[in-house]
Amino acid sequence: MAGRFETWLAGGKLAAPTNTKSEQSDGRFPGQRYDLPAAGPGSVASLGRRLVALIVDCVLATLVATLFVRPGALTPAHVQSLNYWSLLTWFLITVVGTGFFATTPGMLLLGIHVARVDGGSMLLPLRAAVRAVLVALVIPAVVWDRDRRGLHDRAVGTIVLSSR
Repeated sequence: MAGRFETWLAGGKLAAPTNTKSEQSDGRFPGQRYDLPAAGPGSVASLGRRLVALIVDCVLATLVATLFVRPGALTPAHVQSLNYWSLLTWFLITVVGTGFFATTPGMLLLGIHVARVDGGSMLLPLRAAVRAVLVALVIPAVVWDRDRRGLHDRAVGTIVLSSR
């Protein structure tokens, strides 16, 4: 059991040994260990683009949820209901988008997409659902390695790349 857990934390068989030097001082860049380019299409997406794409998806989910949640006064119960429906809408947008199209509306707008590190063609809904749940938990999404892969990406074997 401990071997499985340690392998998962290390990123599976694709992970390289941890290096304490900074990326700039040793000439490494995010995605180098996966033979990805340093910049341009196919390179690892920046954290800023990923964050803006997430914000766009959250705003879109809230706008869609407001179409179905009965308008009412801004009571705590109404706001809480809207929040739950927005989260569910975001989850569905994320799972369908990344599971079948490797991108969400926000990612598409920012020119990024999700790719499997094992070279597989599609993420599929089960992996996409696990990834979305971990993003919703926040902590796995803000702990990342030098390849800008958060724990949510490492858990399902994905990486976020630039499309343009």
